[in-house]
Amino acid sequence: MGIKRGCLQLFLIFSICLFCGSSSCTKTAEIIELSYTNHFPPTHIQSKLGEAWCEEVEKRTDGRVKITYYPVQTLLEPDKIYYGILNGITDIGQCVFGYNRGVFPAMEAFSLPHGFASAPEATRVLNEFHKNFKLKETSRGKILYLHAHGPAMLHSKKKIEKLEDMRGVKVRSYGFNAAMVKALGGIPVSMSMAEVYEALSKGVVDATFSPIEALKGWKQAEVVDYSIEIEGVAYSTAMYIMMNRHKWNSLPQDIKETIEEINQEWITKTGEAWKSSDEEGREYTIAQNNKIIKLDKEESDRWAKAVYPIIADYVANVKKKGLPGQDYVDFIQASLKKDNK
Repeated sequence: MGIKRGCLQLFLIFSICLFCGSSSCTKTAEIIELSYTNHFPPTHIQSKLGEAWCEEVEKRTDGRVKITYYPVQTLLEPDKIYYGILNGITDIGQCVFGYNRGVFPAMEAFSLPHGFASAPEATRVLNEFHKNFKLKETSRGKILYLHAHGPAMLHSKKKIEKLEDMRGVKVRSYGFNAAMVKALGGIPVSMSMAEVYEALSKGVVDATFSPIEALKGWKQAEVVDYSIEIEGVAYSTAMYIMMNRHKWNSLPQDIKETIEEINQEWITKTGEAWKSSDEEGREYTIAQNNKIIKLDKEESDRWAKAVYPIIADYVANVKKKGLPGQDYVDFIQASLKKDNK
C-alpha cells in the first residue's frame, strides 16, 4: 500500500508540474510579437511618436502585444517599406505614399499645392479624405492612421526671391512634387528624405521642398542658407502607418479595438507634434544664421499660377484610370475652406 501511495503521489506531482508547464507555455504563446519599421531617424519627433505608439499598445494590452521598433534604414529602405509590409518583412510600417510612384494615384491629390496652413489641419483633412473615399489602393494593407506635415517651404543654398530665380535650380523631389518643381522652372532630382542632407552638402541638389521642421529634424539647416515661404504652393505630404492585412486579421478582437482607440489619439498627437517641430525648426535655422524669406502676395500668386495646371493635369490623368480626381480635389479644398471661415 505504501508503495502504491508513493507512486500515486509522484504521479500527482508530475501531473501538476506538467499542467503548470503547459499553462506557462500557453501564456507565452499568447504574447503577440510584432515588428514596426519607420522611415524617420531615431531623433526625429515622428520616430519618437512611433516608438511611443508601440509602447502604448504594449501598455494597454497588458503586455499581450510586444513590438520591436526599427527606425530609418535599420530593417528596410524607405521606398521598400510598403512592399515590406505586404510581404511580411515588417508587420507595421510608417512611410510616405509618394515613395511608391503610381501605386497611390488617389493619394497624389492630397500632395498637390493646395495651400495648407498647418500640420494639424493637413493631418485632419488627410484622415477625413481617406475615410470619405474608402480607397481601394490602400486596402492591401490595414491603414492604422495617417498624418501629414506642415506647409512645405523651399530651402536653398542660393537666395531665391522671385520665380525667375528657380530656373535651372536642382531641387530634391519625390514622386508627387516633381511636376511642381518642373512647373516652377527647376530640375527635379528624386530621392528620399534620408538622402537629402548628403545631397545638399555635396551639391547634388541646390534646394529642397520640405516643412521647416526638417531643418532641425533632418539637420538640413546645416547645409542650406535660405528658407523661402511661398503660400501659393504650400503643399503637404501624405504619410501612412500601415499593418500587414493578414497579421491584422489574426489579432484578437479586443486587441484590435484597443489599437484603434490608440490610433485615433495618435492622429491628434501627430498633427500637433508636426506643428511644434515646425516652430523648433524655425528657431533652429535662425540660430544657424540662415535667412527666412517670405514672398509677398503678388509674387506668391505668380508661383501659384505657374503650378495651377498641375492640378488640372492630375484630374485628367487619374480620370483615365477611372478615378474621380476632381472629386478628390474638391473635397480637399472644401475641407480647407471650412478651416478658413
